[in-house]
Amino acid sequence: MAPAINNFWAGRKVLVTGATGFVGSNLLPLLQAAGCELATPSRRDYDLTEQADVRRMFQKHRPDLVFHLAGRVGGALANKESPADFGYENLAMGVLVLHESWRAGVKKFVTLMGACSYPDQAPNPIRETELFNGMPYTGSAPYALAKAMSVVLAQAYRQQHGFNGIVLVPGNIYGPHDHFDLKNAHVISALIRKFIEAKNSNRPEVIAWGSGQPTRDFVYIGDACQAIVEAAEKYDGSDIINLSSGTATSIRELTEAVAELTGYSGKIVWDRSKPDGQMHKGLSTDRMKKLLNCECRTQLRDGLRQTIEWYLANPTAHRS
Repeated sequence: MAPAINNFWAGRKVLVTGATGFVGSNLLPLLQAAGCELATPSRRDYDLTEQADVRRMFQKHRPDLVFHLAGRVGGALANKESPADFGYENLAMGVLVLHESWRAGVKKFVTLMGACSYPDQAPNPIRETELFNGMPYTGSAPYALAKAMSVVLAQAYRQQHGFNGIVLVPGNIYGPHDHFDLKNAHVISALIRKFIEAKNSNRPEVIAWGSGQPTRDFVYIGDACQAIVEAAEKYDGSDIINLSSGTATSIRELTEAVAELTGYSGKIVWDRSKPDGQMHKGLSTDRMKKLLNCECRTQLRDGLRQTIEWYLANPTAHRS
């Protein structure tokens, strides 16, 4: 990414929580190329669910701009087994990092909310105005509602204190540096690992969860991070913005594509006793195009190839 024409990043102190996570690992190279001064504290340095630690972090680093990317994340199984942890930890981190950003005089605060926070029955493609028009899917509701509170709080701090906090909503992100452990993995990274391991072990079949009928809006992480940078540079509004491809793909289509691209030739067996999750979740990208003047253009098969290549080149990802 070339530095912004208006020199937005030059000399700016930027703090990134969750810098070693999926989004952070892909965002940092863009920020480094832009020329800002980066602080990337880790969980070993500060517990972001403890106010004293969060306050100490801001006293040390004194950033101008904050990307709050830290959070407890995981797939359907992890959310089912630990709903209280997902709700509490994400809510606590979101509240404390935003509040202490304002208290420390941060000029801009950028955070993300998952598309799972939208109502379970929202009409597709989902527009940003649907956010509080119903409950999210029950299987991930504690996580989803904890993240949705970042929207409420950002707007409240803007109204009362004039604090410039923005919330962005990526679709189903995938790509290099994702989690590939099967308990916490997202659908694409889980499928990549399953099919490669099945191929290497000559297994005759792979079990896929659910019916394959649900649809998702998959967005390559490189595109999403570029849009995040664009928003940090250009956008100062209170409305949330979807960041995605705008294209819905069924889980069955996705699964068959991953099998083909990994070279697996065995049978795919659908386990309908496992949950499908929210049935349809495509996102409207009109606001992204209008307000940020950008699009997420990487085609799914191209992004899958790049993700598979990264996974094969990084054996430690298998155990992440």
